[in-house]
Parts: sequence; structure tokens; C-alpha cells
Amino acid sequence: MGEAWTDTEFVFTQPDGSRLHPQHVSDQFLWLAYLAGLPPIRLHDLRHGAASLMLAAGVEMKVVQETLGHTSSAFTADTYTSVYPQVAMAAAEKTAALLFGKEDQARPGQVISLRN
Repeated sequence: MGEAWTDTEFVFTQPDGSRLHPQHVSDQFLWLAYLAGLPPIRLHDLRHGAASLMLAAGVEMKVVQETLGHTSSAFTADTYTSVYPQVAMAAAEKTAALLFGKEDQARPGQVISLRN
């Protein structure tokens, strides 16, 4: 790479290998979003969006936690399940369907009768 190269082991670096300043990365992202005609959005908002979409799609909490690099799934759950209450509702519906032997009949949003 040359004598001026600083081996920092970072994937994205300055031309000399030194680390990028986080604000520079954020500024560049904001500029690219602007050029693409997108509304202003922070890189961190993309992280929240990805986590929320994974949970809404039914991805296991442990998988989301590991993807985000959180130290515990409790932190992930506390942070994101309030964002999508329908995730909690879907989990409750699936649990009720399993408990009452109606897995085949349960559809999202459907009320399951506990009396037969």
C-alpha cells in the first residue's frame, strides 16, 4: 500500500488508511440522500428501521440482537418492541393458537375463542 499507509484494520478509511471521522461519514450519507431526492435521514435511523422491519417480519429477537451487536436481547426487546405493538400482538396470537391447538386456524388479527 505504500509507506504512507497506516494499517488500522478498518474497512473504510481515509486514503492514507487512517480512520474516517464519524461525522464525515454522516455528512456524506446525508449529501448522497439529498442527491437521490430522499428526505433527510441519519445513518442511525437506518439501523432502527432495519431492526423494526426484522421484528415486524417475525425474525427471532436473538437474531436481531446479534445483528445489531447488542449485549442482551432484553435491551433489544425494550428498545424495539414498543415501536411495533403488532409484533407483540402477533406473538400473543401465535402463543394462544399453540396453547389451544388451533395453529392451523389462527390468522393474524383473528380472535381465538378460549371456549369450545
